[in-house]
Parts: sequence; C-alpha cells; structure tokens
Amino acid sequence: MANSLLTINDVARLSKVSKKTVSRVINQSPEVKSETRARVESVIKKYGYEPDPQARGLAFRTSFLIGMIYNNPNPQYIVNMQQGILSALRPAGFELVIRPIESQSDHVVDQIESIVKRQKLAGVILPPSLSEDEQIIDLLNKAKCPYVRIASITLESSNKMLVTGDRSGAAQAAQLLGSLGHTRIAHISGPNHFRSSHERRAGFKEALEAQGLSLKADFDVVSDYTYYGGLKAAQQLLSRKVKPTAIFTGNDEMAVGVYNAARELGFSIPHDLSVIGYDDSPMAERLWPPLSSVRLPVYDMGQTAAEMLLAVIRKEKDAASRMHDTRLVQRNSTAKPAT
Repeated sequence: MANSLLTINDVARLSKVSKKTVSRVINQSPEVKSETRARVESVIKKYGYEPDPQARGLAFRTSFLIGMIYNNPNPQYIVNMQQGILSALRPAGFELVIRPIESQSDHVVDQIESIVKRQKLAGVILPPSLSEDEQIIDLLNKAKCPYVRIASITLESSNKMLVTGDRSGAAQAAQLLGSLGHTRIAHISGPNHFRSSHERRAGFKEALEAQGLSLKADFDVVSDYTYYGGLKAAQQLLSRKVKPTAIFTGNDEMAVGVYNAARELGFSIPHDLSVIGYDDSPMAERLWPPLSSVRLPVYDMGQTAAEMLLAVIRKEKDAASRMHDTRLVQRNSTAKPAT
C-alpha cells in the first residue's frame, strides 16, 4: 500500500542520498549509478512511495499527467484500453487522467480545451470517435498539446496515428458465416457517428458480396454499441416473418443483447441462430455458448498508443504510424444453419 505521508525528502534520508538523486531515479535518469539506483528503488518499493505528478510538474516545469478522453459507451473497451495505457505510463512515471465526453454535445471542443488547460496535460490519447473529430485535433495543435489518435482508418500520416483493422476483421466474420452456408445474414452496427461502424459494415458487406451473398436493407440495423441496443435490434430481427439465421454485431456488448433476445423468443444458439461479436472482450468466453468474436487487441492498442505518445512528448524521431491487426476467434456460437 502506498504511503501518502512519505515525502521525497524521507526517501532521500532513508536511502542516504540527496533529494536530487531520488528525483533522478524516479525520472529514470542514466546519470545514477546502478548500486545507488537499486538502493533508492528498494526504499521506494518497501515504503510504497508514490511521487505527486503535480509536484513533479512544478519542479520540472512540465506535467506528468496524460489524459484519456473518450465517448465510447462500451465499458469493457474503456477498462481494457485504460489498463493498456497504464502499463506503459507507470514505468515512465506518468499518471492517467480519464474523462468521458458526450461527443454529440455542441460544447465538446470547449470541454476538452478546459480539461487540457485545467489539468495541464502533458498529452492526450483519443480513442474513437473523438479521434475522428478534426476540430478537436485543431484545438490540441493550437494548444501545443501532444496527442495520439486511435481510429479505424489513417486520418493523418504521422507518429500520432494508431490504426485498427476494422474492415478486415468484419470481413473475416462474413467469410465464416458464408462458409457455413448461411444466406439470411443480419448485421447490427454501432452508431453512424462512429467511423468504425461504417468500416465494419463495409468490410462485412464486401466479403458477403465476394461470396455471392448480400446484406439486405431490412437485415442491416443501426444501433448504439450497448447491450440494450443489441437486445432491441435482435428482438426486431427475430420477430419478423423472414428471420435471419445468423447475426453479426458491431461489438460484444450488443452480442450479449442478441443472446438474451434469442432466449426470450425461443431461439437456440447456434442451432437456430449463429452469432458473431466484435472486440473479443473477456465476456465472449464467459457466455454460453462461448461467443465467436473478432479480436480487437484493445489492451495492446492502449499500450501502443501510450508508448507512441511518450515518444512524441520526448521528441523521439519516429515518423511512422502504427497498425494493429484483427482476427476472428471462432467458438461455439456459430454453426451451419438448421435445415
């Protein structure tokens, strides 16, 4: 447990070094001898000392706070992203400030400007869909606040861009359903203001068409990336005269809604209905039957985005954007359609 009463002066006294040496150890300076570093780190670990990022910011005339500003309604996505970011920030001595924002608000840019200035953020990580708003990017550039944006397509060619293979992942879902013999296939997408929704739908439709299949308009339902959105959409689809034998959802949260709608209406998964989700969050393995899902490496994305941002802050020369691939994990929620 961290000792909030312990100061940097106490660490220096217990380590029998100067306060300046402790500061150098905390900030990973190469100027400290290995023996001295080990002694200071031992004291820090033993007493659970945690440096105050705001105090460090005053001392170094910079901030050690990184902001993760998001509007994604999927809580598991945010938790996984947060854990990945922290895995990269903690060893570097940075702390994470997490702030949700309503992206449909007329004051979203003003809200973000206020957060950046009030917290004196050293940098910002923007998951989708905030990452796709060029007004926000203009604001951060004007404020000279470093950032890394995560999106399903390349929005700028720089070391500030982490791209996810959403279109490819959705195509893999379509290929599996087609190979199993499904022809009545539905898709429940995320909201239209998320570019990932468009990319996943496009990849899914293209892969269906490559197999001589199609996504019919009445089987293409726009939802909101939430459990209740998936539940409502599935209830509508499964109550129609002509019902789908397979449903691909834009994320796992909505897939859980599909599971419950299917049970309410007497459908067995996968005998009567095959289901594929997206994200491959921990819940995919915990459902029964376990959910086939496109794996989006959210933890790794958060870690990579944080590493990229630290490189930008340190002005390291790395001009390349990064990309994380997706892949379909097949489990027991998919099977051939019943005859």
